[in-house]
Amino acid sequence: MQSLLGEFPVTIDEKGRMMLPVALVKQLPAASRKKFVINRGFEKHLTLYPVNIWKKVSEELNKLNLYVRKNREFVRRFNNGATELTVDGTNRILIPKPLLDYGNVSKDVVLFAFADRIELWSEKEYNKFMKEKDEDFAKLAEDVMGKSKSADQDEIS
Repeated sequence: MQSLLGEFPVTIDEKGRMMLPVALVKQLPAASRKKFVINRGFEKHLTLYPVNIWKKVSEELNKLNLYVRKNREFVRRFNNGATELTVDGTNRILIPKPLLDYGNVSKDVVLFAFADRIELWSEKEYNKFMKEKDEDFAKLAEDVMGKSKSADQDEIS
């Protein structure tokens, strides 16, 4: 699967339904456009996985030794609230209320697509998270990316 890309402002209606942006849906293979799994993210957001990607994530989880307490706890927490969603005829999905509550999501939402998943953030929480982390971005870049050399750097040296 190609890497997803983009930020998409969307609105959730009073019933918890959200229309998937056409520009985002076009990035997905045709077979991955109708079913998703949504669960709690590591921060106060939700994560939306195309169902084929969720199956791969589940396979990774199933490899964990469940006789190890930390592994069991992680699997329970990771799967807490995980729900399969089907896209309706008007390209909408219905997000369960407990998940909306977890992410402090009410109306205005940002879908942040990267790698093989889509994060669903309350617009307010997303802007707050990005603003707070702006100052640390250079340090984070150095910590995460600064220790590896790219092929271009090798050629220059």
